Amino acid sequence: MFSSLGAPEILIIAIMILVLFGAKRIPELARGLGQGIKEFRQASKDIKKEIEDSSRDIQDAANHEETSSKSK
Repeated sequence: MFSSLGAPEILIIAIMILVLFGAKRIPELARGLGQGIKEFRQASKDIKKEIEDSSRDIQDAANHEETSSKSK
């Protein structure tokens, strides 16, 4: 879908952004976008870690049950 964007299209989009938001607001918007991306990545890492921890807990519990049932 976006693979056909060339230099002229990107330049037009950049000019439109400059006109709509003004030169002074663009750095603020970029900082906000960067901060949002940073928070998204951190949240993704946290969720991944939580899933891995839960999976490890489940495996440990299953191994513990298996060991307990073999010793009986």
